[in-house]
Amino acid sequence: MISYHTCPLATLGGKDTGGMNVYVRDLTKELGRRGIGVDVFTRSQDEHVPHVLHDLGYGNRIVHVPAGPETPLSKDRLLEHLPSFIDTIVDFAASKNIRYDILHSHYWLSGLAALELRARWGTPVIHMFHTLAAMKNRVARNGEEIDSGARMEAEGRLLRQADRIVAATQAELAQFQWLYHADTRRVAVIPPGVDTGHFYPIPEDEAREFAGVPADKRMLLFVGRVEPLKGIDSLLQAIAILRAQDPALGAALCLAAIGGEPDDDRADETAEMARLQELRRDLHIEDVVTFLGRKAQDTLPYYYSAAEVVVVPSHYESFGLVALEAMACGTPVVASETGGLAFLVRDGETGFHVPTGDPEALAERLRLLLHDDLLRERLGRQAAEYAKHYAWPLMADQIIDLYHGTLGVHA
Repeated sequence: MISYHTCPLATLGGKDTGGMNVYVRDLTKELGRRGIGVDVFTRSQDEHVPHVLHDLGYGNRIVHVPAGPETPLSKDRLLEHLPSFIDTIVDFAASKNIRYDILHSHYWLSGLAALELRARWGTPVIHMFHTLAAMKNRVARNGEEIDSGARMEAEGRLLRQADRIVAATQAELAQFQWLYHADTRRVAVIPPGVDTGHFYPIPEDEAREFAGVPADKRMLLFVGRVEPLKGIDSLLQAIAILRAQDPALGAALCLAAIGGEPDDDRADETAEMARLQELRRDLHIEDVVTFLGRKAQDTLPYYYSAAEVVVVPSHYESFGLVALEAMACGTPVVASETGGLAFLVRDGETGFHVPTGDPEALAERLRLLLHDDLLRERLGRQAAEYAKHYAWPLMADQIIDLYHGTLGVHA
């Protein structure tokens, strides 16, 4: 596995940590349980972390590869250190006398590394994008959010040259066709999975006590990176609308936002956090909205189970793992009808869809769920049952079949 720009062990909610980290980590663990040994290569970002760790189950390693300074870097700077990253992987494999059967890369930078390793070793490449530059650029609201031409070019090259591509949903498959004009005969649609042994409904009173929800409050929850793409501003506006139109309900509401840090010193994330803090003040909802910062993955089931509704207001999600985790915990989801969310969240069955960037529609659906206990409980039960279809053993079966098929063709 190649996850160049972010480590699967990183705490979630940071600038470059999210669903992809969870995907690489949980798939690796599941493959290890099946007797498939995995080395996960990621760039070292902390000289104090050992370069080789055995934290992903029996037979699996995380290899933190020194490539450039061992500190977090912008993606533009990461590209210049990719050759060093590749050379060190080659040296590591030689030192361990390893011949890998499959290269499974994640995100475009990792894909470029995989193509070069294939050129040296002859090992087939399976690639997963997780997000697409063309889709992010379509929803960008200013020039600073536009992804580079280098990334667009790399994604097109990977679609042409990788042995197989994994798409998270039929929506992503369609995006390959109409945005990249790609031949999709080598694309397999295999959704990410969820660890149903970790994400399951926790009794509400126990979850609320862990999360610190006051007895007189009803909690809504957002989980994700703090960046414009996530649509947190629409959620704050929806809270203000609810408060104005339904004062009794508004007085009982609280919104917990997990992700980022309120005082993070990274320039781009600080700008978005500052914008959201200012919007919170302008909307006079400082007493309602709390930014909790990053939280360890082990704590998330408590927050999902304590919430009455989980909100995913993103402008774009290739899949929407937060929605799946919330549903596995028996909590209905209100999500933007975009990308993978339009497929994952079943409108009227496990939650509701709302138009992207429409705080009025979001407020209306939240009000409906919060006023109708029976509806909310029914959607939550159905969500938990539906999420079982995405359990990692089922998804890993499909990935392993893809591995075998790729090796057969390659041979």
